Amino acid sequence: MTNINDDKSTWAVGGGMFIGMGVGFFFLQESPLAFVGSMFIGLGLGLVTTPIISSKKERV
Repeated sequence: MTNINDDKSTWAVGGGMFIGMGVGFFFLQESPLAFVGSMFIGLGLGLVTTPIISSKKERV
């Protein structure tokens, strides 16, 4: 069982959001909806990778 202070898997959500924002800035001039869409894609990827990272830590 992991301690809540040791569990860094929740950082994947914030990291995915920042990656989505960074990619979205390239599309911001063309379409603001592409900016928002890339943020949602980054958030979704972060939410998907969080349980994967968390489950791998529990096996170790």
